[in-house]
Amino acid sequence: MSRIIAIANQKGGVGKTTTAINLSSCLAEAGKTVLTIDLDPQGNMTSGLGVDKNELENTVYELILDECSIKESMVDTVVDGLKIIPSNVNLAGAEIELLGINEKEYILKNAVDYIRDNYDYIIIDCPPSLNMLTINAMTTADSVLVPIQCEYYALEGLSQLIHTIDLVQQRLNPNLVIDGVVFTMYDVRTNLSNQVVENVKENLNAKIYNTLIPRNIRLAEAPSHGLPINMYDAKSAGTESYRMLAKEVMERAKG
Repeated sequence: MSRIIAIANQKGGVGKTTTAINLSSCLAEAGKTVLTIDLDPQGNMTSGLGVDKNELENTVYELILDECSIKESMVDTVVDGLKIIPSNVNLAGAEIELLGINEKEYILKNAVDYIRDNYDYIIIDCPPSLNMLTINAMTTADSVLVPIQCEYYALEGLSQLIHTIDLVQQRLNPNLVIDGVVFTMYDVRTNLSNQVVENVKENLNAKIYNTLIPRNIRLAEAPSHGLPINMYDAKSAGTESYRMLAKEVMERAKG
């Protein structure tokens, strides 16, 4: 059984794309077949996995507009066993182009249904907003993983995200669940990081991953080299954390 996970938080700068890239790469490293889908018009996941986003014939944009098949939209990444449906700035116009289309909430799901059984995991990197692209991700996904930055405003906007997930559950995808929360940019030296973790635990009825993703300079550097952290620096604290997160994700899949 394949598992489709949308990585979502409409708040920018929370480590969402970093988590999408490195979780996918560590799942592939563990021997899983993985497809990633970049639904963010910035295309950071695409370039972070070593794909030149400006040299692409087909992207998720062409797929959504039915100008190519899902197989035609896939490209290889720098990671063995990991493919991507890439994205670039063209995707920014998709929202307007989808306005008159029937069943527009299910466009991605209908495409992914053709190939989902070919992969153990499909990881979707959502844009940092609650728009039609994010809705498409949530109708396609089995679960949503929410990265939360360990900072003062961590809970701001979270209730809005949970409300959106609830609406999608009620109207579009009754099987969708919140997979859990993963804390990013955790700084063991600050009380604030610990307070944020406690605060979220008290306020959120969602599972919380045990793995804490640290603030880590190597994690910040890796995307500029077009490499996931486990290929950029296999021994860094960031690599260890994402390997642990991948392990937790795989264990939950069995549960």
